[in-house]
Amino acid sequence: MQKRTLVSLVLALAAGSSLADRVVNIGYSGPLSGGAAFYGKNVQSGIDLAIGEINQAGGVNVNGEKVTFKLVALDDRYLPNETATNVRRLTSQGIDVIFVPHAGGILTVQPLANRDPNFLLVAYSSEPKILAANNPLTFMLPPRYDNYIAPFTSTQMKAFGKKLGLVGTTSAYGKQWTDAITDEWKKQGGTVGSNNGVDYSTTVDFSSAVTKALAEKPDVLFVGGPSQPTAQVIKAAREQGFKGGFIVMDQAKFEEMNTIIPQAYLDGSVGVLPTIEYPGSQAFVAKYQRAYKKIPTSEAALNYVGMHAVARAMALAGTTTDPVAIRAKLGQAAASLPKSVGIYAVKGVTPAGHLDSDVVAASVKGGKFTKLRLPNMK
Repeated sequence: MQKRTLVSLVLALAAGSSLADRVVNIGYSGPLSGGAAFYGKNVQSGIDLAIGEINQAGGVNVNGEKVTFKLVALDDRYLPNETATNVRRLTSQGIDVIFVPHAGGILTVQPLANRDPNFLLVAYSSEPKILAANNPLTFMLPPRYDNYIAPFTSTQMKAFGKKLGLVGTTSAYGKQWTDAITDEWKKQGGTVGSNNGVDYSTTVDFSSAVTKALAEKPDVLFVGGPSQPTAQVIKAAREQGFKGGFIVMDQAKFEEMNTIIPQAYLDGSVGVLPTIEYPGSQAFVAKYQRAYKKIPTSEAALNYVGMHAVARAMALAGTTTDPVAIRAKLGQAAASLPKSVGIYAVKGVTPAGHLDSDVVAASVKGGKFTKLRLPNMK
């Protein structure tokens, strides 16, 4: 009898120990196939790297319980209606935090975040409308794109001339960028050609759209979407003899494009400063390169920061299942991230739910990046 009681006690303790280690699922809906797949996988890799670090360190302490994380990633092919379907599927599984990395999908599912069941929407898009929605359960990671519009316009107009051609992507986000750069270019005294935008996620050959744009003799071309197709647009323009400058939408990243096309093709461009150029990025870059054998972009870096902030906010809030309480602690969590994790000189989170960090862009000349400091619109 005594032996049986001892065995029972050991089994009970073992069961209690296993129950103390709880795995919390984090949701993700983004493009994992099609023309934007590289972009979606970059976002996913940043979240995965953060989760791996957190778990390897023993997880986080939430009200005395050790919590580790697992990413549940679903492909939405960059289609907002599929984002909504995925979000409903994820919330039906009891997932309370969901990352979405494109404006169309984010704006579609924002109204769902406050419904039953509610969830914290971690938004990777620089679309200002995301903040304008005043959604209390949205956590937006990147700087808003209207930080870039006026400085990009003045820099390129001064360097190359006053006529702008348009070959941007036709996603919801791309259309907003196209409208904004068109308005600002005209405001600063320039002229704008016809809109030759194409769907970067489905188009394979960009030659025709580029030919139409160049027929209007622009001094500068506005281009942009995911990095890989954007590089092909720039390649088509250079190989058709275009000598002018490029305004590169913030979704496309120089460090990815210059692995696809010659660095010389990017000379005369303005765009987002590569992550590796940030003073605080070295530790993250080294970890990422060891894990993925490539240079990380801001998609990976900012989602890495975002996941660390969410985990720390859960610990501070004492819950993994109350999105409202987690959201309330995000500012404190982000501000307390160590420099090796914060990367972009993170200061906290604004009352509107926007990660407060440095906004730095760059112009490219002779293969070198010159920083352009921008006003930070929160």
